[in-house]
Amino acid sequence: MSTYSTLLKTPGVSRIIAAQLTARFPFGMLSLAFLLHVEHVHHSYAAAGLVLAATSIGQAISGPLTSRWMGRWAMRPVLTLTLIVCFLTMVTFSLYDFSVPAFMALGFVTGLSVPPVQPAVRTIYPKMVTSNQLTPLFSLDASAQEIIWVAGPVITTFVGTQIGTQEAIWLAAAFLVGGGIWFIASPEVGRVRIPRSKRAFGKVLARPTVLLATVAGFLLIGACAAVEAGVVALFGEGSADSGIALAIFAAGSLVGGLALGHVPVGPWALARRLAIVFVGMTLAIFATGLWPLSITLLIAGVGIAPALAVMFAIVSSSVKFSDTAEAYGWAGTGQLIGSALGSAIAGFYIDRIGGQGGLIVAAVFALVGMLVGIAFHRALPDLRGRDASPLPDTEPVTIQPS
Repeated sequence: MSTYSTLLKTPGVSRIIAAQLTARFPFGMLSLAFLLHVEHVHHSYAAAGLVLAATSIGQAISGPLTSRWMGRWAMRPVLTLTLIVCFLTMVTFSLYDFSVPAFMALGFVTGLSVPPVQPAVRTIYPKMVTSNQLTPLFSLDASAQEIIWVAGPVITTFVGTQIGTQEAIWLAAAFLVGGGIWFIASPEVGRVRIPRSKRAFGKVLARPTVLLATVAGFLLIGACAAVEAGVVALFGEGSADSGIALAIFAAGSLVGGLALGHVPVGPWALARRLAIVFVGMTLAIFATGLWPLSITLLIAGVGIAPALAVMFAIVSSSVKFSDTAEAYGWAGTGQLIGSALGSAIAGFYIDRIGGQGGLIVAAVFALVGMLVGIAFHRALPDLRGRDASPLPDTEPVTIQPS
């Protein structure tokens, strides 16, 4: 824990972590808020699934594209434009009982305008700390990120079921504006300039580490989203038990991130962490009642933040600084699509067999993620005792004496 306390004393680190966490928080709320709202209006999880699928398509397009724009037009202009558009579409989504196609169109534009906060902050981190502090910083950030992906839906569940689905979307919009302004105003956002990439758009995906992090993030966050939808359906729309179960899920992830996230990254690191998630989610299928289910989710949560820390580290250590924003954009897109499609697929199975359908979908996502980690373990760099900083864009040139 002393490693983390030293990090937080580094000038600007605590502030930038808090600002980016607040700015990204609504995107841990949005999929579930949209699902609850559309289901409330149309009384169909399948209809909600279609809306989330449209949202995920928009997110798939926006992630690497807007990240690439930051290297061309700088961070602040891109972040400000996307923030404004995203806020307007989120609020519009909640104002009227639209048809399913109209909800899909609004969801698509919302996904398309997601501010690229994650790739921005991942690009900033190497400029704020020493090289030997970077991997622990990624671990700390991964633990904080779990507040977004797991605690965010807890708040959404409480607000959406106890107050109203419109209010859940409005709360997400409030976090978007408040956190977005805080992050954009941070000195580091204006101070760090991303060099313009010389590679063609999408070429960074040819890096095995970037592709692996994108696919693994998609599967991991998809599993989490399916769990959230399944737990809400299992306990019913008006029950607070779902919020309690998801809060324990979040606690497991936070504990796992702080306890395991700083462990050096080796070739089998990703597979081992995803195995913990798979075991917990599989046990959840057979659990009955609030507390047995919560214990299994606690187990599953322990592997989430450490797995994300591995993904961040392997991307950072294997790409040039000018490509880091786009690389994290692809990885973030994988996570966002996973969140939306995990909820969407779970929604279809919940309509067919009930809340357990969501848990089965989650276990399948986690199983595939673990198998991907095993099959492609050789693609992971061995960072034990190595620097996880991005590769320099220029290399020293040796001049031979005449």
